[in-house]
Amino acid sequence: MSAKSPPSRLEGPLSGAVYALLWFALGPAERFRWMLPFGLRFAVLLVTPLRQWPWLLGGELVATALVDLHTVHRGWDWLTFLAGDLPVPLTVAAVLAILRRASLRASLRTPEDTTRLFLSIVLAIAATAAVEATTLSLIHQVAVSDMIWNWLGQQMLDHYVGTLLVAPLVVMLARARPSPRALAALLMDGMLVMLPTIALLLMLARHGAPQPQLARVLALAPVLFFAFRHGWRGASLALSITSLTLATVDHSLGRPVETFSHLFLAIAGTGALMLGSACDALRRTSVRLAEQNRRLEAANRRLDRLTRQLRQAARGNLQSEENLRRHLAAELHDEFGQNIAAIQTRLKLVEGRLRSAGIDDLGTSIHAILVHMRRVLHRVMDDLRPAVLDEFGLFRALEEGPIRELLHAAGMQYTCQLHGDARLLDEETGNTIYRLVQESATNAVRHAGAGSFRFRLRIGRRHGAVLALLDIRDDGVGLPEPLPRGGRGLQGMRDRVLALGGLFTVRRESAGTHLRILLVGQPPPSWQRGRD
Repeated sequence: MSAKSPPSRLEGPLSGAVYALLWFALGPAERFRWMLPFGLRFAVLLVTPLRQWPWLLGGELVATALVDLHTVHRGWDWLTFLAGDLPVPLTVAAVLAILRRASLRASLRTPEDTTRLFLSIVLAIAATAAVEATTLSLIHQVAVSDMIWNWLGQQMLDHYVGTLLVAPLVVMLARARPSPRALAALLMDGMLVMLPTIALLLMLARHGAPQPQLARVLALAPVLFFAFRHGWRGASLALSITSLTLATVDHSLGRPVETFSHLFLAIAGTGALMLGSACDALRRTSVRLAEQNRRLEAANRRLDRLTRQLRQAARGNLQSEENLRRHLAAELHDEFGQNIAAIQTRLKLVEGRLRSAGIDDLGTSIHAILVHMRRVLHRVMDDLRPAVLDEFGLFRALEEGPIRELLHAAGMQYTCQLHGDARLLDEETGNTIYRLVQESATNAVRHAGAGSFRFRLRIGRRHGAVLALLDIRDDGVGLPEPLPRGGRGLQGMRDRVLALGGLFTVRRESAGTHLRILLVGQPPPSWQRGRD
């Protein structure tokens, strides 16, 4: 990154010369009580570096001296120059130096910046008026009369209007130039809105319209339009053009410049610039919010994609687990089951030999062990993959399968209510429902000390999706506080439900445990083809 080049030696003198020419050119506007030179001084000192101020102030004083030499025929009075022309620019420079050190910015970007700028203008004008009043009292050695105060008040209003017309334009050119697109839009609206308004005002002036208030109100409309449409830049340009048009109308009608006109211009211009600044800030806020919304939408899309991927992975894990359970159950049945059956068959064949040898009690004990092993093997196989679930379906597996046997063996009352058509469910959802009921029943038997276990299952279709609502309750000791996490209990059930995109809710009651589970799935392809 390259360093900034040092300022040129001609930068200061050139800036002072250009400023002096502009200050001299704006001088004739004072005949309309437009103190544009005051506004130019304030704006230029506001936007230029402090190192250029001596050249700027020097150029203004030289231009002022030349004007005094040209207008005063009896010679040039040093005392009048020092007392009348020198204090004002020095006062404005001193006030702005203090305000800039206090973080005053040449900006109308936000309503806060605009308010600070207007307050700075008022402070500079008030300080100038105080200096002028003090100078008059010292020179003439008289007390400041009401007439002088009225004159100072009029000067303050004129200075404010002049600064209001010039300062925003200078800030715009120096710090906030409009983009080519914004400039094209300004030109287009100028031709469509401003030119017809100017033509109407000139037509009213040509026919001697007797109501100047109507012209002022009519001239204010495009200023407000430009403030809404183009912000403070549009308001400042429209205000300058409108003020020039009003001055032209007054001059063509031969009307003197009234204090009310400047007061109206000061109030309307301040309001329009504040409105334009607020519109700019609101527009930028809207753009930032739109950008943030786009980013949030993109982030949400990424999260949705990740959620779908995680859910698909979880579904795959559940399917892999069920396939593994089915495979293990089949292996246990084919290998261990057949081997136990073969051992029992051979034991039957050697019963006579064992009896003749007097060790028939050994055969009886071996047979008892084999029966126990077969019973345990069947229970393990039912836990892994109950055969009734594959042979007869979900409803019959819940009504008559191992869950009922487990609860009846524990001496618990078992109640199930099944509504709907289980064929609507895909295999994953059906397996999940069975596992949820199975896990809940196992927890009720092992941990709850319950006397009854009941659940209700409702299956239906809504908006093309299959809904399964499962309500499970027992009257046991309830859940501990806080709820256990991890392990293969509630957390495992919750993981199964979330893997299918469902909702898992644990409700606390005075006694027992209450689970409400909602699963959303798609009908299996075979059922859809059958319905079609």
